[in-house]
Amino acid sequence: MSHVAVIDIGKTNAKLALVDRETLTEIAVVTRPNRVLPGPPWPHFDVEGHWDFLLDGLAAFHAEHGIDAISVTTHGASGVLLDRDGGLAAPVLDYEHTGPDDVAAEYDAIRPPFSETGSPRLPMGLNVGAQIHWMFATDPDLPDRTATVVTYPQYWGFRLTGVAATDVTSLGCHTDLWNPYEGTFSTLVDRLGIRDKVAAPRPPAEILGPILPEIAARTGLAPDTPVHCGIHDSNASLLPHVLTRKAPFTVVSTGTWVIAMAVGGKRADLDPARDTLVNVNALGDPVPSARFMGGREFETIISGQFAAPSDADVAKVLGEEIMLLPAIVGDSGPFQHRAARWTPSEPRLGSGERTAAASFYLALVTAACLDLIGHDGPIVVEGPFARNADYCRMLIAATGSPVVASEGTTGTSQGAALLVRSGDGHAAFDPGTEMSGVSGAMRDYATAWKSAVIAGLAT
Repeated sequence: MSHVAVIDIGKTNAKLALVDRETLTEIAVVTRPNRVLPGPPWPHFDVEGHWDFLLDGLAAFHAEHGIDAISVTTHGASGVLLDRDGGLAAPVLDYEHTGPDDVAAEYDAIRPPFSETGSPRLPMGLNVGAQIHWMFATDPDLPDRTATVVTYPQYWGFRLTGVAATDVTSLGCHTDLWNPYEGTFSTLVDRLGIRDKVAAPRPPAEILGPILPEIAARTGLAPDTPVHCGIHDSNASLLPHVLTRKAPFTVVSTGTWVIAMAVGGKRADLDPARDTLVNVNALGDPVPSARFMGGREFETIISGQFAAPSDADVAKVLGEEIMLLPAIVGDSGPFQHRAARWTPSEPRLGSGERTAAASFYLALVTAACLDLIGHDGPIVVEGPFARNADYCRMLIAATGSPVVASEGTTGTSQGAALLVRSGDGHAAFDPGTEMSGVSGAMRDYATAWKSAVIAGLAT
């Protein structure tokens, strides 16, 4: 048996998972909150806290189970600026900071069009190009201090190996820095003056190198332990399916963000105003995608008072058509700048009815995303929403497509671990469970919700 340690940094939590290389099952997991530090100079991720946590976890996992390789997956929308000594030239900006909005007009004047990058114009720092532009404007000495720019998975690889890189899945995650159709950097890198600073992209499965001697000494790992380049987390969820499923299909990766990625679907004219975009998969191919902050929305709706819905709760929500109309987070997703509202009335906090209605809402927004990207074929749900039967069933009702719930605790760790075995054939991973139990009442509810949304958009 061989084991892959997967560094998995999500927007909400940082995680270290130990994954069996052959079965892709998780053997051990430790997590910590991905806390944002307030600054100065700006709100930033606690990378040093993560680093200590990761090294402690690597040491513990190796002592108990053994580690044969390391892979990395992280959230997108983050680049890291390194100085000439390999340290941080500046703290890693939290992409939800509104600072870049202050110079939006100046950035808009230099960013490439959607037709070049497949990257929509997003608020705050959700475009990495906007982050860099704002940080350079805020700290005029920063361009000179910046020797190397790496994407976020590769930052952790750099700390482990000393080798700087980027990868196509992270560059292709609405950075404005990549042309997914040509497989090259976009014209923005020249306008930002960073063409000679951005580390060269490498395939996610490529080995960056062995761990540094000081890492081996600190963790007890063998000095020749390989570290693979790494991958954007949504594309990590997508990878096992790209390698093992026949197109067309769509993978819905859930967490703080819900990312829908259509493989081999119908042709669709993507609308950047509705948060559609082109991702790039681990093979370097463009993938029409859409997204919204579904996990964040669910937390907001429930407000910490989760109650599992009973059959009676579900029946009441369906029978009375108790609905939440979009959008809770209105600055991203397919229904931007719309104010959320309940109809005909709002269920009380802490009730099963509220949880059921929230699950239905999330499924119906997901279905809207699928329509926008030309979805066809079965839908595979990865991550926490896969364990939400009401969400999965309403997704079937809204799309008329089969929905497969992934059995893993997260698809990201599986996909990142799969990078380690990419040269020895396809993975024998659990294909998930096809959901059932969709009622006519659910289909009627989905139709009514869509009509209410269309009516609201017309006003």
